[in-house]
Parts: sequence; C-alpha cells; structure tokens
Amino acid sequence: MKNLKKLIFLFFLYFLIIYPLQARVYKITINAPIHPVTSEFIRQAIDQAERDQAKLLIMALNTPGGLDSSMREIIERILSSKVPIAAYVSPNGARAASAGFFICLACDIFVMAPGTSTGAAHPVGISLTGQQMDETMAAKVTEDAAAHIRTIAEKRGRNVKMAEEAVTQSRSYTETEALKGGLIDLIAANEEDILKHFDQRTIKRFSGETIQLQLQDETIEEISMSARQKFLLTISNPNLAYILLMLGLLGLYFEFSNPGAILPGVLGGISLLLAIFAFQILPINYVGLLLILLAIGLFILEIKVQSYGILSIGGIMAMVLGSIMLINSPIPELRPSLNFIIPVAIGLSLIFIFLIMLVVRAHSRKVMTGKEGLIGEIGTAQTDLNPEGKVFVHGELWHAEAEENIPQGSKVKVIEVKNGLKIKVTKV
Repeated sequence: MKNLKKLIFLFFLYFLIIYPLQARVYKITINAPIHPVTSEFIRQAIDQAERDQAKLLIMALNTPGGLDSSMREIIERILSSKVPIAAYVSPNGARAASAGFFICLACDIFVMAPGTSTGAAHPVGISLTGQQMDETMAAKVTEDAAAHIRTIAEKRGRNVKMAEEAVTQSRSYTETEALKGGLIDLIAANEEDILKHFDQRTIKRFSGETIQLQLQDETIEEISMSARQKFLLTISNPNLAYILLMLGLLGLYFEFSNPGAILPGVLGGISLLLAIFAFQILPINYVGLLLILLAIGLFILEIKVQSYGILSIGGIMAMVLGSIMLINSPIPELRPSLNFIIPVAIGLSLIFIFLIMLVVRAHSRKVMTGKEGLIGEIGTAQTDLNPEGKVFVHGELWHAEAEENIPQGSKVKVIEVKNGLKIKVTKV
C-alpha cells in the first residue's frame, strides 16, 4: 500500500513539475490573415515555448498576408526568441504570401510542403481608412519593405535578390524554385520529416549564436488558440463583421422607433461594438459607411415625404453601394464576398422599409380609446333629436345634438365629441 502511494506521488510529481520543464517541440497552426489576433496568438506561443524551454517551435502557416503593423510585431518577437522557430508552409496547396513571406523569412528555419508557394510581398497601396495612397507614399512604403526584407534575408543567409524581387516585383515562388534559389531550407511532407532532417544540425540564430538541435525521438505538442482568441478570430471575418454592423444598426433603429423594447437596443448595441472591433482589423472605407447611414436616413425620410417610393429606391441603392465599398482590401480574405453582400443589403433594406410601413400604419390607424375613440362610431337614437336628445352608442347612453331632426330609432354616426359629455351626430 505504501509503495502504491509512493508511485502515485511520483506520477503526479512527474506530470506536474518534471514533465512541464522538459524540453519538447511545440507546433502552432495559422490558417488566417495576419492581423492583431493572429499576432497575439503567435507571440503568446513563443512566450510559452520559452517558459517551457522547448527545443523547437514549428509555425505551420497558410496565409494570404495581412496588416503590416501586425507582421512587424510578429517578426520582432521571432527575432528576439530564445527558442528556434521553424516556419512551415503547409498543408499541400497552401501559401505564405505578402506578410506571411516576411514572417517565414525571419524564422530560423524555412520549410515548405509540396505544392505550396510563397512570395508576392509587394506592399499594397491602401491605408486602413480604405483610401488609395499617392505614388510618392506608395514608393516610400515599397522601399521601406524592400529594405526590411533585405536585412532579414542577409542575416538569415538567404537569397537577398529573390527576397527583394518578391517585394519590388511581386514575384512568387514554388517550393522547388525557393529551394533551388536558397530561400528555404527544406521541402518536407510533414513535421516529422522536419525533425529528422534537422536533428543534430547546427543552425545560426539571428543574433549570430550557433546551436545544435537535438530533435531525436521528440514528440510534437500542439498549442491551440484560447477560447477568447478563437472568438475574436471568428468575428474578424469580414462577412460576419458586416452582418454585425447591419444587425447593430437595425436593432438601434428598432429601439429608437419603439422606446422601451430594450432587447433590440441591447442586442443592437452589442452587435455594433463587436463590428467596431472587427473594423479595427479591416481596412474600412468611410465613404461606404456614410452611404449605409444615408440609406437609413432615406428610409426614415420616406415616412415624412410622399416620394412614391423614390426615397426607398435611393435608400436601397445607397445601402448596396455602401456595402460594396465598406471594406476596401486587395486581399479577398479581408473583404466580404459580393455574393454575400448584395442579398444581405437588399434584404435588410426591405426589412427597414417594412418596419417603417408598420410605423406609418400604426400612426394612421383609428384611435380606439378616449374621446377620439367615439368619433365614427355608429349608434341608435333613443329619443327624437330636434335637434337634441338621447342616443345609445359604444354601449353607453349619451346626450347628443344634431343639425337636423332625427326620429327615434334611427341609426346615427358620431362626428364630434363636445365638452360636457355631449356628442354631435348625424343621421346614417
């Protein structure tokens, strides 16, 4: 019994203290554009690998590129990492383009899977506001990116000319071309091939230090995104960000037109805040956003102005055009699909128009309570009205007057409610 307790104690001691301190190989998978969420995930993974004194961190990349600011954050953390990092463009058919090419080139080891590509790193002349850069600014950005890639390639001992041409000429390379040109270190079918190839190999770090990798019999442990990061990555999808914006505007409009409903306002506010967070990642064109707001204004104006549908048609056009212009990005993964935008924009426009029609009908409906509710009601003359008498209307006996003599038993209609509980009627 004592031996069993000792074994259990040693078992927990190993997994709680000794096992976490053992060096191992970590792996992370990035299958998304480069933006603040992926940047945070990569930097946190490097921090964890350093804490656990991992022997190697493999970064499996499949990205079309992304934001320059996030890319530079990642590169800065890679270059200062105490743990060797291997960039692996995978799976088959994947790519590491634009910002992804910079990140891969900055890693200690650059590996590509069969059927993959990399490069096409020319900076795109679009700012975060969605506006086109002028030629001078675009040239400055290109020169800055070219200088950045040259210094990384030179320090890593890679082909400087090919790296620079990927920036200045938007060159893209297959895995075979990259290997022959000296851009990458290996073509590998899987992560195990990477470990076998680099076991006992000496690599040179960015700082100039050389280390020998000991990767034999090492298992690969996956580091996953946290639930928070997965959620943020999901809402940064441009299609979902657009939906959140539309739902937010619709919810707030419904709350303002029907004060006290509460739920539409709460859900609309949350949706709008989530959309604003996503727009911090995506390149927003504010002209498109203003067109969407103009569309809502035209829908509301339709209530006040009898335009025979012209304002509604203008609102639908402004909604569609604004939705198309809203996210202006050269990377397809960072902009919503037209096949998605147009049906949603038209559908939400029709919902706005439908809600406005309900409001108009509610205001034009006959009042059913109070004095105004009596007007138009049909009753019966209980006495002769010449011109005054009694009438039975709305389940009550009223003192009434008429402009003409009305005999007892005739049907009468209320046309006015006077002070002193008297009504004015006319013969039906």
